[in-house]
Amino acid sequence: MNNIKLSLAIATFNEEKNIRSCLRSVGGLADEIVIVDGSSQDKTCSIAKDLGARVIETTNKSNFHINKQMAIDACRGEWILQLDADEQLSPGLKREIKKIINKDPNQDGFKFPRKNYFLGRWLSKGGQYPDYVTRLFKKGKGELPCASVHEKIKIPSGKIDIIQAPLNHYPYPSFAEYFHKFNRYTELTAQIFLKRKDFRPTIFNYFKLELLAIGDFLNRYIRHKGFIDGFPGFLFAWFSSIHSIVAFIKYWEKRHLKKELPL
Repeated sequence: MNNIKLSLAIATFNEEKNIRSCLRSVGGLADEIVIVDGSSQDKTCSIAKDLGARVIETTNKSNFHINKQMAIDACRGEWILQLDADEQLSPGLKREIKKIINKDPNQDGFKFPRKNYFLGRWLSKGGQYPDYVTRLFKKGKGELPCASVHEKIKIPSGKIDIIQAPLNHYPYPSFAEYFHKFNRYTELTAQIFLKRKDFRPTIFNYFKLELLAIGDFLNRYIRHKGFIDGFPGFLFAWFSSIHSIVAFIKYWEKRHLKKELPL
């Protein structure tokens, strides 16, 4: 008989600065911790093992969701809580999750609002809160398509409900780290552009993306009141809106520059 009520699933790569706080926020709630590590070069694995995690070591995939799905598949619990290493359960969310799994509800999954910390403050507007994410679900009900870097867990069939207590997200300890991730994510989008047979590196497509970027910025900064979050709100809206433009430039470069340029 399976006595594991709740499994925690995490994929990691060089997360020694985050993993301890993440796991401690779930302390006393999860019956097992499953971590799929993509060949970390720091102390991530040893810290996780010291805190009781079962660590599965593999390669660091270009699409990190593949390792997340591996962690989900390896879980044995009736319920699965999927977190990123830079996320932490708020005390209120931890209490609500405990209530839910103890009363065995009819719902197949739950989503909750995620608070995003950026440049020293919680973003409250600009479409960043409430940033609902589905992270708690019955085993076999939730899955990641593993097709895009920005995708979220999907529950193809079944009922999903909302927990209002927040999940705390600390993705960018510095602007340098934000820019590092921005560069990595735009690179992945450029690769997606390369695979599309219906997309070409033309001036028309570039200006089309420019117009979409302007609309996206105005939507985040004006319509969703990103200006309320001050300078951090402006920067987040701006860089989010130009994601596809930067990805297009990288895509154009890959299509047109076949050889290395001289230094």
